[in-house]
Amino acid sequence: MKTNPHSGKPGESAHPSNNTQPAAPIKRLRHLLTNENLWLYILSLIRMDKRIHAYALDERIYKEFNFKPNKIMIYVVLYKLENEGLILAEQEERRKYYTITEKGIETLDLAKNHFKMLARKL
Repeated sequence: MKTNPHSGKPGESAHPSNNTQPAAPIKRLRHLLTNENLWLYILSLIRMDKRIHAYALDERIYKEFNFKPNKIMIYVVLYKLENEGLILAEQEERRKYYTITEKGIETLDLAKNHFKMLARKL
């Protein structure tokens, strides 16, 4: 059995490309860019759809961005976005629908530009 010279663990490949799972830094990056910044995805979908119901957001995020956040986290983020004036909530019968505000559009555009700048420099 081979031993990884970097970790000293038997049976572990020394080359991360030989493993089927992404390396720990990539897992952390994916988590930070998805769940830790859920507001970006929510604002993007509201902007795309013009109006969205909260209950459908987890499936929409999965369909568009390939990860499925916790429903509770979606509601927490929606609450924060509404308090920050980035979205508006409108009650219609038993459902609450969300639309993006001008401030939300500006904030989303700033975030996208920041990611573009980072991508150019990395």
